[in-house]
Amino acid sequence: MQNEKRLLLSEINQGETATIHWIQGGKALNSRLASFGFTPGASINMTQNIGSGPLIVTVRGMRVALGRGEAARIVVER
Repeated sequence: MQNEKRLLLSEINQGETATIHWIQGGKALNSRLASFGFTPGASINMTQNIGSGPLIVTVRGMRVALGRGEAARIVVER
């Protein structure tokens, strides 16, 4: 049942909030995202997801633009 609440950050709709569960990236991506506050347990709000182009999310009070490929590597829980 718990897996039903897990999805990729790129699948979250604008205005939704989720919690970061894990990041499926390599060392460079994980390091880059961690520097922006993307760590397991952090709350994240989808500020803009219009279906194409970059996503804009708010994490730890900071707005960050992410490419869709990056967002598809971040597993979140609703």
